[in-house]
Amino acid sequence: MHISIATWAAALLALPTTITHAAATPSRLAARQSGSVACNNSPELCSRRYNNVTHLGAHNSAFLRDESTNDSIAGNQFFNATVALDSGLRLLQAQVHLEDGGLRLCHSSCSLLDAGPLQDWLKAVNFWMDENPNEVVTVLLVNSDSQPVDSFGAAFDGSGLGKYGYTPDGTGSWPTLAKMINDGKRLVSFVTNIQPSTQYPYVLDEFTYIFETPFEVTSPAGFNCTADRPAKFDSGSAAVAAGMLPFLNHFLYQEIGSGFGIYIPNEKDVATTNSPSTSTAGALGRHAAECKTEWGQQPVFMLVDFFDQGPAIDTADSLNGIGQSATGRDEPIAVAGAVVKRGSAMVALAMSVMACSLLF
Repeated sequence: MHISIATWAAALLALPTTITHAAATPSRLAARQSGSVACNNSPELCSRRYNNVTHLGAHNSAFLRDESTNDSIAGNQFFNATVALDSGLRLLQAQVHLEDGGLRLCHSSCSLLDAGPLQDWLKAVNFWMDENPNEVVTVLLVNSDSQPVDSFGAAFDGSGLGKYGYTPDGTGSWPTLAKMINDGKRLVSFVTNIQPSTQYPYVLDEFTYIFETPFEVTSPAGFNCTADRPAKFDSGSAAVAAGMLPFLNHFLYQEIGSGFGIYIPNEKDVATTNSPSTSTAGALGRHAAECKTEWGQQPVFMLVDFFDQGPAIDTADSLNGIGQSATGRDEPIAVAGAVVKRGSAMVALAMSVMACSLLF
């Protein structure tokens, strides 16, 4: 949604400043203990083709609602991209704008929420992939200012991430996760509004390969399985039949202020929105199950806000049928502004520190 800064400012001034959730400072968690035979956190996924796996993603993954942004209500996530990866997500989505001659991660406008240069963010993803050699990761970038593909390719290569870039072979068939890992080509990068480049063939035009469900949803009843983008398909089923990869947008917006017509990520209902329940209206589990039935195929991608809530990963695990075989994940929790792993000794230490601070 593109909204003028003046309108945003007016609406923000009309809001109360109380924040109810615990803030989380972005940080990289300790190295995961994943086994060498696991692909994307499960041995069962190694033999599956990329398009036969549901990849859970963080919507606007660079834009945080935490201490680093003063709990900006424009933020879509409590935890940053590498924490999302540590938690089992394998899709990262973000908006990119042209600002002062360079590509930056900005939410609607760089004056509203600026997460820094695209290349710096990609460097963090590259470092994570270097440290986690059995993982296939997908990056989807919204090219808000219609910049040329070479600008994105230069950022990928400059970050070091380009070395992992996967280029489709033109047959329409996707490889297994194991093959992508063994070949060292385990990054799938999609960008909107680009033309293919021979210099950067791994930077793929999103809507050549993907169709998306509607994304500007403001009520639980609004979630559906239609093909919203690209507009050339009459239905999601027709898009699947044409070989397109189904992309399930599942996040709610809420209106703020009075008469401003401004919408922000809906945090208050996220427990239901991200729920794995297949019977609750508006739940991720129900939306995914309905679309799987309608399309005859599970979603290849699912995109959520506040990924740690629900927890959203349970729906992806159910669709992938991996159950208890999932391994090597960290569950992020926010304690006194720090990110720690649930079940680790750091939780007890952080709790002790917080208790002592209350005494003094």
